[in-house]
Amino acid sequence: MVKQSNNGKTPESKPIVIKISGTLLAGGGAPEAFWTAVHTLQKTSPVVMVHGGGAQATAMARRLDHEPTIVQGRRVTSDLDLDIMQWALRGKLNTQLVGDAKQHGITAVGLSGADGNTLQVTKRPPWTVNGDTVDFGWVGDVEGVDASLLHSILAAGMVPIVAPLGIDAAGQTYNVNADTVARALAGALGAEELLLVTATGGVRREADVPESHLATCTADTFEEGTEAGWINGGMRVKMEVAFDALRGGVDDVFILAPDDLVRRSHATRVVG
Repeated sequence: MVKQSNNGKTPESKPIVIKISGTLLAGGGAPEAFWTAVHTLQKTSPVVMVHGGGAQATAMARRLDHEPTIVQGRRVTSDLDLDIMQWALRGKLNTQLVGDAKQHGITAVGLSGADGNTLQVTKRPPWTVNGDTVDFGWVGDVEGVDASLLHSILAAGMVPIVAPLGIDAAGQTYNVNADTVARALAGALGAEELLLVTATGGVRREADVPESHLATCTADTFEEGTEAGWINGGMRVKMEVAFDALRGGVDDVFILAPDDLVRRSHATRVVG
């Protein structure tokens, strides 16, 4: 007989990794439907949450008369941008989400990928984008994950809420794309599912037409969408992350809205 913990989940339960976009948090916190779903999912599976915060970081930057630079859905991170990411994401937003979780009956632990050497990164080399060389500054590419801290938090029946920062061998902190963080953690944890939560829900052929929603998205559909332009920016990053997660051993990846986390009726399942 398998021994169960006091929350009803067996030690062998595969975790679910949920990434929620900063856009959904711009109104002061995650929607009520999101927390209700997390509470429901946690009854049967360990849950790890990763949050973005681009909207919050941009708002703070503009208060400082600084306009961020975004290239292909990824933020160029200067010295000031890195400070802003830490203030806005690891500081205010992460702490707020822990408090919101408590209000919905969820015991959470706020941390960043730098804590416990969880997310190990190296500085991203310059990219060539449309013929131009782009130096992303303090942006990290994931080299490894030490999931020990996350396992300890999950074993205690709590939800880790992870801000998208990583650390290199010298102790330098880096900004890391939140979708990429979620993918890396999902792979390291052997997650059952990676759920990428967006304001619009699943993938659409026409952004403003809900009826153009795709129930599934294959590699061929992704190629078609990027060539035609209806998969671009942040959604393109999410799709690349989704395929990478499937290749890395994650069982299922869905792109979906907060109120669809449990039902999945309007989610897009990414098929490798």
